[in-house]
Amino acid sequence: MTTPERSAYIDAQIVAKYLSDNPEFFNGREDLLTEIRVPHSHGHSVSLVEKQLDILRERNSELRNRLGELIDNARSNDRLFSHTRRLVLALLDCQNLSQAVDTIYASFANDFNIQFTQIILFGETGISKARNVDLDRAQFELGKYLKARQTVGGGLAKDEINFLFGGNAPKVGSAALAVLSYGDLFGVIAIGNEDPHYYQSSMGTMFLSYIAEVFSRILRDQR
Repeated sequence: MTTPERSAYIDAQIVAKYLSDNPEFFNGREDLLTEIRVPHSHGHSVSLVEKQLDILRERNSELRNRLGELIDNARSNDRLFSHTRRLVLALLDCQNLSQAVDTIYASFANDFNIQFTQIILFGETGISKARNVDLDRAQFELGKYLKARQTVGGGLAKDEINFLFGGNAPKVGSAALAVLSYGDLFGVIAIGNEDPHYYQSSMGTMFLSYIAEVFSRILRDQR
């Protein structure tokens, strides 16, 4: 025996299917649209037309927000490209390795607003701003990154941050790392931020990878 609730459910399915199969049903029956009542988020019922307008407003608001995000991202990417281009050209004009190191530190701080930068070079270089570390020590501390020769956008462990940033390590909440290599291993560039969530493993690393690739070629030619 079919209950009234079951019957109403079946009838509703039939009506829904019919309307789905006949999307032009309301052509010439527009007056029905104003009589159909649907639930509203505020608790009272509104006409189907009002409901459709409400949905359109919400979708329009979502589209405006998405467009705003796309515009902001485009502007951010444009600034990033401009700063990266200027840094690469400045590196190409450097007369020696010490100038190149100074140029990276200055650009990262002033153009890219990076809070902490550390360039570590393997072996003795005599460059005051770069930290010199034996390759064996670096492989002990950062072996998995050096082996993969990969750029890491975040997720570095506390002991790795301690090794990379030394005395500044207690201030560094998150960090990213790029390996300097072109055939041989030359060193690493590490950047950090006080915010523990600023650098995350899911973030893009194209900018840092690109700078590391350019600097690696300079290291190859000038060491």
